[in-house]
Amino acid sequence: MKGWKKWMSPALAALMLVSAAAPAAAAETSVGNTGGKKGTTKVTLFHTNDTHSRVDESKEGIGFAKMAAMIKEYAKTNPNSLILDAGDTFHGQTVANLVRGESIVNIMNAVGYSAMAAGNHDFNYGYERLIELAGKAKFPVLSANTKKADGTRILQPYVIKEVDGIKLGIFGLTTPETAYKTHPNNVAGLTFTDPAVEAKAIVGELKGKKVDAIIAVTHLGVDKSSIDTSIKVAEQVPDIDVIIDGHSHTKLDTGMKVGNVLIAQTGEYLKQFGRVDLTFENGKLKDKVSGLITKKAADDDKTPGDAAVLDIINSVKKDQEKVLQQKVGATSVKLVGDREVVRKGESNLGNLIADAMIDETGADVAITNGGGIRDSIAAGTITKGQVITVLPFGNYIQTKKVKGSDIVAALEHGVSAYPEPLGGFPQVGGVTFELDPAQPKGKRVSGVKVKGQPIDLNKTYLLATNDFMAAGGDDYKMFKDYPLAGDYSSLEESLIKYFQKRGEVNPQVEGRIAVKNASGAATTPAAPAPTVPAPPAPPAEQTSKPAPTPAPAPAVPAPTTPAPAPEAAKPAPAAPAATDGGVYIVKSGDTLSKIGRKHNTTWQKLQELNQLSNPHLIFPGQKIKLPVAG
Repeated sequence: MKGWKKWMSPALAALMLVSAAAPAAAAETSVGNTGGKKGTTKVTLFHTNDTHSRVDESKEGIGFAKMAAMIKEYAKTNPNSLILDAGDTFHGQTVANLVRGESIVNIMNAVGYSAMAAGNHDFNYGYERLIELAGKAKFPVLSANTKKADGTRILQPYVIKEVDGIKLGIFGLTTPETAYKTHPNNVAGLTFTDPAVEAKAIVGELKGKKVDAIIAVTHLGVDKSSIDTSIKVAEQVPDIDVIIDGHSHTKLDTGMKVGNVLIAQTGEYLKQFGRVDLTFENGKLKDKVSGLITKKAADDDKTPGDAAVLDIINSVKKDQEKVLQQKVGATSVKLVGDREVVRKGESNLGNLIADAMIDETGADVAITNGGGIRDSIAAGTITKGQVITVLPFGNYIQTKKVKGSDIVAALEHGVSAYPEPLGGFPQVGGVTFELDPAQPKGKRVSGVKVKGQPIDLNKTYLLATNDFMAAGGDDYKMFKDYPLAGDYSSLEESLIKYFQKRGEVNPQVEGRIAVKNASGAATTPAAPAPTVPAPPAPPAEQTSKPAPTPAPAPAVPAPTTPAPAPEAAKPAPAAPAATDGGVYIVKSGDTLSKIGRKHNTTWQKLQELNQLSNPHLIFPGQKIKLPVAG
């Protein structure tokens, strides 16, 4: 295949494993010199985008250390290479968020990045912090179209890199969606000008500096839902040779050609990294080929992760142990996040998280999936580490303008498995509703109120949810096609800020989800602390979708009247009970002990007969088999 050569080491062989279908471009006209550089020169652009601070090697991600090792091995015999990043890099995971992005700058310095574009989430600590991070970077952070009100830029617009006599003009563009895809306070006073207009001006300036090729590093994306895309820039500014793109999380296996402009993008989270090979003849660009180095290629390669990068990552994590112990607030009650609570019913911790989402966004309604809540917090002091353990996935809060009918559809979906646990069970804020388990799925929700008023199915409400659910995760498909209204902090950051704002909290289970019993009366399930402590669930490797925890916690919603302790320390040994004594429908205030006394039996026999793993785990409307009297 034209433009590629065979390399001998395993790492170099892995770097060959880009798509075999990658086409070589036809001969092209150089934008700069035509006679200064003689012979054939090849330049490789390695690139990343939308890593969202996924620094570690994982089941799905290559990780910065492994990528760095592979690129450095390649550079031993092919030194004409640069590493570019298309943004959304400084924010996302604890390793970045706790130190406001500085750890990622240090890692990127060690990797050897040549330049990056500022993405919308790189503004998440405020644009002043982004300027500080750019000052700490050993590479330029570029954005030609991010300006103050007086028209001055806050970041460097472009850089010229000379590689083996070839001059590359590299400029950056940031999506204008940043105005609402980070918290508005983060970009107050800034404007994001039309990237195509800005690109035309920059290309003209670079041509005047006699560059041999023009590379745009853009955080624009190729989504049709966006107005200002890299496709638009390519169409309106055809003198750009290559666009290294990000923002839409699009995996372009062999790139995308728009006219004569090659657009390259890798997807997300360093699941693969990109490579563009440029071939120059006598200083004129002749060929450009795009491909991806896959996770499989990285796994097959035996080159160990770069030691310098690994040292930084490990050092950052060790230093953060102190940060994780920092107090952010206090709670006078246990904040219940046990699996068997948050996946089955209302939780005081779920309520608190939803309230924090509304506090940050000003939304009418907040819905987050119970499966994303991974631990409880005991009464007393609350630390950053505890909050991150509760919300370990780094998911962002996003807002969408959603019809009332789809909010009801979402609630119906969320309670469809009740009383069985479901990761998508809704923890809610700003909305209340009644749940009737006796009704068929899809018809269980009634009495929905938003801010105390009956929901209008045809009205549009501002919904706050997490980015996983906003994209249809946990099968919340009714949210997927609504355009994004706003992008905010990650869930754990939002909850930390809420604790810091409130000081000591005392959230309750307050009837946001009222479960109807067999008689049709609505009750409020309580969420008592479990009698046996639940082991914390380890975070999943994929932060975009919470993974199931292997061991269930024993506590779940119980009726409003607290269940008394069982009457004996352990079940009395008994022969298997008869099963023809009828059925009892659990009512509000019932406990297994109370039902046993009423029907002349013991809670132990009822537990055994009904195969209840937890004697506290009963719900209004639940059917309890009774043994034969006597």
